[in-house]
Amino acid sequence: MRRVVVTGMGIVSPVGTGVEYAWKNILNGVSGIRKIDKFDVSEYASQIAGVPVRGTEAGEFNPDTVVEPREQRKMDPAMMYGMVAADEAMKDAGLIDYDGDKDLFGVSIGSGIGGVQTIYDTCLELTNSGPRFVSPFFVPKAIINMTAGQVSIKYGLRGPNISVATACATGSHAIAEAVSFIRNGAADLMLAGGTEAAVTPLAVAGFAAMKALSTRNDDPTHASRPWDSARDGFVLGEGAGVLVLEEYEHAVSRGAKIYAEVAGYGMTADAHHITAPAPHGAGGMRAMQMALRDAGMKPSDVDYVNAHGTSTGLGDVGELEAVRELFGDNGACMSSTKSMTGHLLGAAGAIEAIFSILAIRDNIVPPTINLENPIPEVGSFNLVPNVAQKREVNASLSNSFGFGGTNASVIFKRVK
Repeated sequence: MRRVVVTGMGIVSPVGTGVEYAWKNILNGVSGIRKIDKFDVSEYASQIAGVPVRGTEAGEFNPDTVVEPREQRKMDPAMMYGMVAADEAMKDAGLIDYDGDKDLFGVSIGSGIGGVQTIYDTCLELTNSGPRFVSPFFVPKAIINMTAGQVSIKYGLRGPNISVATACATGSHAIAEAVSFIRNGAADLMLAGGTEAAVTPLAVAGFAAMKALSTRNDDPTHASRPWDSARDGFVLGEGAGVLVLEEYEHAVSRGAKIYAEVAGYGMTADAHHITAPAPHGAGGMRAMQMALRDAGMKPSDVDYVNAHGTSTGLGDVGELEAVRELFGDNGACMSSTKSMTGHLLGAAGAIEAIFSILAIRDNIVPPTINLENPIPEVGSFNLVPNVAQKREVNASLSNSFGFGGTNASVIFKRVK
């Protein structure tokens, strides 16, 4: 079977734009959660979110460097996040001037919701002004696959082009699909990941109506607190993560920098409930077991788990139970970087894959911040409370679980 390695990465996130900038903040336990200032939230139950800071300084989101201002009018914010993350990944991999076979270079970038800001704005325009005022760019700005389309157009990538939409498992599923294309010879290179820009009036109102969001509005940086007894829901976030995945021999032949190998992945369904996880995290457990089988690895081979860890009652407990049963109290440690970024929905799995890979590169695991009074189920399990931990990391596993009961686990390992 053809091996797949990671040779480039790009991030737009609430803790920074740019992989190294974001990673530094993650290791230092810096929260990217703040009060929403994109629209008036005075009547909203939840008024906080993780949104990339826009600007021209280091670590800020500046789409002008990748997308001409005139072209930005044709894109939803989610597309611009994805374009910027993809551009960083391409540059990181040394592929901006790639002159190889672009028929074998594809894109797998998905989104959980897609152009929800565009949909909201257009509905208002239609209601207030009538159908003649609806933009001809409405459909191209709203559909989920257009980020992958725009990326392929910018770089002339003519290989497989696909967009996964599996709620909060999207980013991980997009990576797994890209790996499959490379394994079966349909591509030598893939840009893979997820993007999301859901901090909008419609999406925030919708999640708040489900009672899913934290309402710790007076203390944003402490609102996302996985496994803490004072948690009260997840915090919405937005951004993008994109990886360059490459067939191993192809990467070696061009002298590429190799971060890690994608060792295996697993996908399962809970078949249980539209939003609640299966009891005891059974679906997530089977996804992790499938990933281990695909990788030809044992639980003891995994040193770190980047949790789905959203800061919700049922989800936190179910995942903890599944991971503890699989790895034991003295096996892999686990942390939730969502404690700092919030939950980026369709982009979460992609940026968390990047953090999982960097844990291998640097032999350090990021903390779960705001873990002050752990729930009783934690016991002695190491959830890396509040401070990053130096430890040998040769393999890491990243979990992503989505509404509808869809689960994904991806394992990365050091290339030796």
